[in-house]
Amino acid sequence: MQDPNRQMAWRIAEQVAQHGGRVYYVGGLVRDGLLGRESKDVDIEVHGITPEVLEGILDSLGQRTEMGASFGVYGLKHFDLDIAMPRKEQATGRGHRDFAVFVDPFLGTEKAARRRDFTVNALMQDVLTGEVVDHFGGQEDLKRGIVRHVNDDSFAEDPLRVLRAAQFAARFGFSVAEETVSLCARMDLTALAGERIMGELEKALEKAPRPSVFFEVLRQMGQLSHWFAEVEALIGVPQEPRFHPEGDVWNHTMLVLDQAAKLRDQAKEPAAFMLSALCHDFGKADALQDDHGRIRALGHEEAGIPRAEAFLSGITREKRLHRYVANMVLLHMRPNIMAEQRSRQKSFCHLFDESVCPEDLLLLAKADALGRGIEQDYAPKEAYLKEKLAAFREIMSRPFVQGADLIAAGFSPGEDFGDALAYAHKLRLAGVKKEDALRQTAAYVQKERRRSTPC
Repeated sequence: MQDPNRQMAWRIAEQVAQHGGRVYYVGGLVRDGLLGRESKDVDIEVHGITPEVLEGILDSLGQRTEMGASFGVYGLKHFDLDIAMPRKEQATGRGHRDFAVFVDPFLGTEKAARRRDFTVNALMQDVLTGEVVDHFGGQEDLKRGIVRHVNDDSFAEDPLRVLRAAQFAARFGFSVAEETVSLCARMDLTALAGERIMGELEKALEKAPRPSVFFEVLRQMGQLSHWFAEVEALIGVPQEPRFHPEGDVWNHTMLVLDQAAKLRDQAKEPAAFMLSALCHDFGKADALQDDHGRIRALGHEEAGIPRAEAFLSGITREKRLHRYVANMVLLHMRPNIMAEQRSRQKSFCHLFDESVCPEDLLLLAKADALGRGIEQDYAPKEAYLKEKLAAFREIMSRPFVQGADLIAAGFSPGEDFGDALAYAHKLRLAGVKKEDALRQTAAYVQKERRRSTPC
């Protein structure tokens, strides 16, 4: 069945044509179509009729919504369809909202496309005829795999486009044109809002086959320092060659990111998982030691938490995300170390209990192990860790001691119930059956209460 949004676009185009105008698909839909990729975003631009005529057409087709009528942007209820009119934008300041917008239905396709960021995004396609309108060589850049800006002046008005260039390069496996790199290197990103940085970063981390390209491009542009200072700090931080033949911590982190990208579809929380892969070794910048000629970074897990927090605080206020990443940074080394040491199930139970997401922790451990630039068979270790996790899940599915059990055993609730239940939880992690755990916990409560009772 044809996409209902495209069907509606066709109906709009037919009526617009009756009034002497034309409707074009714009943006990612055209680009992705020429690349042979599917795109869920359906954006159209309406040329050659006034806003009043367009509003009348939309009202005749459904319930019009105004996503920014003063900017010439509309929608229709029950359709995921962005409907815009050609407009001109003029920067009035350094912030991402500092723009004056002017709707001009008769601007023409060349001037309308000129305000787009990259040539591959400046392509337009007539909805009715399928004709591709390409004023700036976007089709050739698509074939050659190049991200190239359209216009020096309009591009420089929105500094977020620096990050968009990097994330497009990462997502599509493109290179960035030299002149675009040069222009991006001169742009000031400091006035951008953190949430906009997060938006572009998430696209790179969640959609790119090799997210490392995003950071390599920003490094090439000299644009890591403000928003990605903690990542930049990894450049040149040495590692023990015997364990890390790939080189410095930057190289290792980039390899881990790309390994994590292969695993992110398995993650319970893909965005947080990928951020953890990025942040996992931040602490090595502080914990570096020379131990009689051997390079070590003891305690880098703990040292990495403040750096990860500082980085995340600049781009997101989502506290749950902060907690997830901090927890993963702290624990990322343990699964592989414990597997090598063949630790007891009890120790694994404590590890998994401490983890915010044990499944994702094991994925991070795998990405960390494989991100060393050397071939290795990780399958046996992975199978062992999954076996330990399955055993943990089975243990945690068994009946366990709760407060109601202590009350039923004759104990009145008190402030010491918290400590008693913590004690019972340790017994649970050790695999002690509920009836035995209840007996031991009851003895613990009796002992503690006798100790606290005055003679």
